[in-house]
Amino acid sequence: MALHTGLEIDPSVDQYTSLFESIVQDVADNGYSIKTNALPVELAQKLSARAQAISDTHFKAAGIGRSNELMLDTQIRSDEICWIVGDSELGASWLNWVEGLKQYVNRTLFLGLDEFESHFAHYSEGDFYQKHKDAFRGESNRILTLVAYLNEDWSEECGGELLVYPDDSDEVIAKVAPHFGTIVVFMSEEFPHEVLPAKCDRYSIATWFRRKSDKLS
Repeated sequence: MALHTGLEIDPSVDQYTSLFESIVQDVADNGYSIKTNALPVELAQKLSARAQAISDTHFKAAGIGRSNELMLDTQIRSDEICWIVGDSELGASWLNWVEGLKQYVNRTLFLGLDEFESHFAHYSEGDFYQKHKDAFRGESNRILTLVAYLNEDWSEECGGELLVYPDDSDEVIAKVAPHFGTIVVFMSEEFPHEVLPAKCDRYSIATWFRRKSDKLS
């Protein structure tokens, strides 16, 4: 895992200001944002190709918990992940785009985000992730979550939808198909969510924003 902080932002990211503004407005109003066809197409295509080309030796079974409490439990989640460390041109391009969003969020929502981490996620046929939160109230951990989907030609028959719930409720407030270029952003403490079983290979990137003062995994 690599935490990214103090990155220099490429001025070209300014072209996404209207998208960042729309995401921030949604988060300010509702705590979450869902944008279809939002990820830059060329970047999304390259990330999708890279995710599908990663070998099994680089993808690792995803765990639950943090640091020395991390454990594997395939009854809760069965996907696999590969951390994005920014040691390639493509990795750097993704981190630069995320850095642009982070800086815009800080300028407008004043969340004081300092660092973030990103990984590719792969769900094979039958893989899922049960209902969970990315963070818990009163604990120092993740502040904002971003998920970007990389699946071209995804169909309803492929399943793998993301379900988003309001806090402490079983009512689904959003059901998001993992279509290519769709972005979901939400406050990590506030929204339980789950991934329904995939019936096709499903690829995405998950990113979490943190503050430096927070305890890190």
